[in-house]
Amino acid sequence: MTEHAHERHSTITTNQRRLLIALAITGLMTVVELVGGVLSNSLALLGDAGHMFTDTLALGLSLFALTLARRPASQNRTYGFHRAEVLAALTNGAILILISVYIFYEAYQRFVEPPEVRGGLMLTVAAIGFVANLAGILILRSASRDNLNVKGAFLHMWSDTISSVGVLAAGIIILVTGWTTADPIISVVIGLLILRGAVALVWESSDILLEAVPKHLDVARISDAVSRIKGVKDIHDVHLWTITSGMYALSCHVLIEDQMVSNSSQIVGEINETLSREFGIGHSTLQLECEECKDSPVCHLGE
Repeated sequence: MTEHAHERHSTITTNQRRLLIALAITGLMTVVELVGGVLSNSLALLGDAGHMFTDTLALGLSLFALTLARRPASQNRTYGFHRAEVLAALTNGAILILISVYIFYEAYQRFVEPPEVRGGLMLTVAAIGFVANLAGILILRSASRDNLNVKGAFLHMWSDTISSVGVLAAGIIILVTGWTTADPIISVVIGLLILRGAVALVWESSDILLEAVPKHLDVARISDAVSRIKGVKDIHDVHLWTITSGMYALSCHVLIEDQMVSNSSQIVGEINETLSREFGIGHSTLQLECEECKDSPVCHLGE
């Protein structure tokens, strides 16, 4: 196993442990908020419980995707199952969008016919949910910066925390003023915040699946860096994409000076080192070309 592969394997194991803890938290809080929502007759709390339930499923999906990602590459799947993490992130984003739509629908129903809400019980359960969600956020925060799949799970936990804050606010308003319309109003705000993060997650996942250039990488800068390597005359037909979070690949044609094959191998090594060191690109496919032998019936390097 290479150092890079060992590092990634270790990271996956750590992320699995974090997701498992977060999964236990959301599973427990789903039950607590469901019971509390029914007893208090709070839509915001029931909506948060439903959100928690889908988050439990989403975290389970993320955990399953990480487990798949640990499986080695094969003849049929030469990159292994790394893209399973991206698919899980896309699915999580889609689920969050559907949750937002459902919250908007239920909020509309409560605007039309406001129900009686027990603010005290609602407030107590929301406070417990807030503490639990905050713990989940702290567990997943660092890993979410480098892994799109964990980011999807993190966004679920973050939206849960926002929901809990909203339910807390609604509970306080209802308890102090008796104004039950605060419940659906807070629900709409929660839905909008969830929707914003969900759309961003779906967009980012789709970019990876469509093999768009990673946002933090610039093809022009990469081409310039490779062109400065001794023996390289030009680089063109560059393709750059993301395999999964933190794994980037590049393929290109490199025009080199006419030289011995052994020297060409040295150039390839220097290019790969530059790509890895300066841009974090660990997978590259380089096609070498040289102008001097394009028309030769013996050398087909330039074809």
